[in-house]
Amino acid sequence: MNPDAIYFDYKIWAEEGKQDVSIMLQYRFGGVNGTTLVLNDPAKVELDGQVVPTDSSRMTGAFYEVIKPLAGFAGNHKIIFTDINKKQYEEEFSFQPFKLSTEIPAVLSRGELIFDLDGLNLVDYVRIFARDTSFESNDINRVDTVRNGRVTLTLGDLDNLVNGPINIRFYKEDEKVVKDGTKEGGRIAITYGLKREFELKN
Repeated sequence: MNPDAIYFDYKIWAEEGKQDVSIMLQYRFGGVNGTTLVLNDPAKVELDGQVVPTDSSRMTGAFYEVIKPLAGFAGNHKIIFTDINKKQYEEEFSFQPFKLSTEIPAVLSRGELIFDLDGLNLVDYVRIFARDTSFESNDINRVDTVRNGRVTLTLGDLDNLVNGPINIRFYKEDEKVVKDGTKEGGRIAITYGLKREFELKN
């Protein structure tokens, strides 16, 4: 097939408390939802100079995956794709996890809830997902603006949750167009998350 028709689909994700970072690299024919491809020699993909092995599953199709320890993975990395004609495409990305700068108490009363996060830009965006144990409540699931490391849930936001155990998650989702791609293009998506639990009461 024409190497210029290959779409790059790169995903990197990790979560605080887990030991590893997952890097899944896929190559597709027919765009973002196209058929996944297996690379035949001399085509290959490398992460930071290391050749990535191929794998496949019924759910995802063919993919190239690396599992790296989360500790020490923060910083800059490079993906190099070599096509069947030995033409190379280089994609650099930065992986920057964030953290809560103040721990959340085990019990919180209804009212404005302020969360302070370290490791984000002065103005940044995180997805907040908070749910309770009730099937009837609406939960909270939205992308919110973080200013100077601070994000807030208002009393009105908490109307979506019932009293009791609350599971809250913060996700930084960063998706961009690849900088060095084929005519078909591609995307690179980097996701990092953390979660906490607390009890909500009046």
